[in-house]
Amino acid sequence: MSMMRGALRSTTVVPQAVAALVVLLLLLVIVRLPWVGDLGMHAATVQRLRHDLVDPGNPLVDADTPSPYYSPWMLVLGCVARVSGLSVFVVLRIGAVVGLGLLVTGVWRYVRTLSAHRAAPALAVLCLVFLWGTSLFEWSGFLGLNSLALTVAYPSVFALGLTFHFWAWLARALRSGAGQGAWAGLGVLWAVILLCHQFSGVVASLGALATVVAAWAGRGGRVGRGVWLRVGGGVVVGVVVLWVWPYYDFFALVGAGGELEAVHRGLYRELAGRYWLVMVGVGALVVRWRRDRWDPLVLFFVLGVVVVAVGGVSGHYSWGRALPAALIPAQVAAALAVVEEGRGMRWRGVWAGVLGAALVVGAWTQVGAVGYVVPRGVLPGVVAAKYRVPWAGYWWVTPWVKYGDVVMARTMPARQIPAYGAYTVAPGYPDVFLADAGRREAAVRRYFGAGASVGVRRGIAAAYGVRWVVDRGTGTGRGQGVRVVTWGPGGQVLYEVVR
Repeated sequence: MSMMRGALRSTTVVPQAVAALVVLLLLLVIVRLPWVGDLGMHAATVQRLRHDLVDPGNPLVDADTPSPYYSPWMLVLGCVARVSGLSVFVVLRIGAVVGLGLLVTGVWRYVRTLSAHRAAPALAVLCLVFLWGTSLFEWSGFLGLNSLALTVAYPSVFALGLTFHFWAWLARALRSGAGQGAWAGLGVLWAVILLCHQFSGVVASLGALATVVAAWAGRGGRVGRGVWLRVGGGVVVGVVVLWVWPYYDFFALVGAGGELEAVHRGLYRELAGRYWLVMVGVGALVVRWRRDRWDPLVLFFVLGVVVVAVGGVSGHYSWGRALPAALIPAQVAAALAVVEEGRGMRWRGVWAGVLGAALVVGAWTQVGAVGYVVPRGVLPGVVAAKYRVPWAGYWWVTPWVKYGDVVMARTMPARQIPAYGAYTVAPGYPDVFLADAGRREAAVRRYFGAGASVGVRRGIAAAYGVRWVVDRGTGTGRGQGVRVVTWGPGGQVLYEVVR
């Protein structure tokens, strides 16, 4: 029995120590800020705001359009960049530290509404970052360690941090019978989350709905008519904030689809490989459901599964971004199962062993993230084999390409080049507010087409004010209306357009 107690005591010290190491690793990752995914587009957003806070225009192309990238958080970072004079990438690092801090403290506060055990928050952090699968996967809004390391400077991390605080505040408001002022504050916070990262806002909304329904239908009947009125008042306040936000029309995003569906189709691939370790948490949810049919984590999980399943069946693949609404409650439930009161020590010890094994497998799958901090050359071979090289960036064009210049580039460079102040002809990511996005993408394809004549290329360059071209060292070159300026990594070339 004393050995069992000692093992259970280790469930407090060990998770806290490992969680602290994970946070330290992510802080060191922020110092490096590895390039991948949408980092260039978020940097471009800060660039535009530091130059014009009132009318920044499209962050990626030279057009006067609104953009969902202009969120309250990006506005704050743009103000920091404008006032301080710091480089955009330093400002993004500052934002990453704030976002990570919000995420860690938010998880702690939310989990404390579900369990008073000291180890519960640390266990939840470990489950959120390691309890995934054995197929490496990264996407903004998903909290796996590798994904988080590559997206820690994104608005999605900031929004998820706010989301956990939102759920914690909501749970306490329901329990304490908070007044209308608190509910108005919750409404504002809900709107800010939606404005900062719409997909994380959907996850926040599903979690909030589960929390309210559980309080209404579950034991104790904590939601009466008066509380429902205050909940409704908070929702109205949030809708008003969404309505008056000046930088883009939030409600215009509701019917957005098209290219977004194609981009997100990959979320429905390799589901078993990416998420099978989460089944440990699903088992914990089953136990919770048998104990309480209206358990908030169970309801949250069911809502998430339904939304994702409907998206897959209907072809609305962007609904797959609601996957964290199924993953987070399962991961948190797995953590809580180890520390739940009312269960025998032997049962808790067995569950701790199962969860510990799953976390080790998940951590080993993502161990390559250590390479974002430690040079790859000093990593053991088996760890180095799991390391993925981040993107290099386009710093090498900056001696020539200046702020506001237009660069002709294909999709992947177009997701990075605007970070340094330039525009591209077509955005590197679907833009629902850019009416001529299709025409711009067609122009890029024609320009780089193998059979494009010099006249066609010059006409496209003139139409969009193109001064520079970035391409591989094949297909575009001497005699094609451009001249070589410099060479970059991977055989890329910066060309100047010859008028």
